Amino acid sequence: MKYNFHTHTLRCLHAVGKDEDYVRAAIDAGFSEIGFSDHTPWPYTDGFVSSMRMRESELESYVDSVCLLREKYEGRIKIHLGLECEYFREYIPWLCAMSEKYGIEYLLLGHHFSPDEEHGVYNGRIKTPQEIENYTNDVLDALDSGLFFYVAHPDIFMRTYGDFDFSCEKASRRIIQKAIETNTPLEYNLLGLTHCIEDKMKEGYPHSCFWRIAGEMGAKAVIGIDAHDPKAYLETEKFYKAKETLEKLGLELAEF
Repeated sequence: MKYNFHTHTLRCLHAVGKDEDYVRAAIDAGFSEIGFSDHTPWPYTDGFVSSMRMRESELESYVDSVCLLREKYEGRIKIHLGLECEYFREYIPWLCAMSEKYGIEYLLLGHHFSPDEEHGVYNGRIKTPQEIENYTNDVLDALDSGLFFYVAHPDIFMRTYGDFDFSCEKASRRIIQKAIETNTPLEYNLLGLTHCIEDKMKEGYPHSCFWRIAGEMGAKAVIGIDAHDPKAYLETEKFYKAKETLEKLGLELAEF
């Protein structure tokens, strides 16, 4: 059984393809279950406009599109409705209300900014141990909230940081331990793997040191395509290689 709960749409401003194109690609690749989890809008009050997420006014059309596809392809593939969200404390009550209103099935924790998008640091461009600690503390609080289905790219802080030093190991162990305590899977993110290959970067995320520790500590893992292009579903070699890597590290793959 193949599943992927991390799929984006054009609404996030950095993806390509129609919503239905992702469904068709997933079927062609042999997936039996997928979830859309586009970047949630936030009700920013000071006029800030994000360059990486749908507008609040687009949320209803997003929900309608996913629900229509679910009905159209019933019997061929299971389709779920989700959102990828940061843990922005100020807006969590709004997020909970919108999730209930629109029947959002699950929330992925994709904590891209600390402490927020407007004034904070992008966690894929972290440069200092203090920024790693800030990210880690936010993730721990998010996990304690019990709101999230799993943690997307938990090791995103390694994207451009450099060597896996003491601060990275400390952060990794804290995140992994909290994930175990809260029974929350950690995502082995295939888009991060693609970034490293295409940009000819040294190891970023998923980082072998993070996942070695996750295996030693007994965390549960999930493979996330993080699809921003329908073609990502067709790169099945990466999916199976990731599965093999996680199994060799002794990580249990979550079942849903």
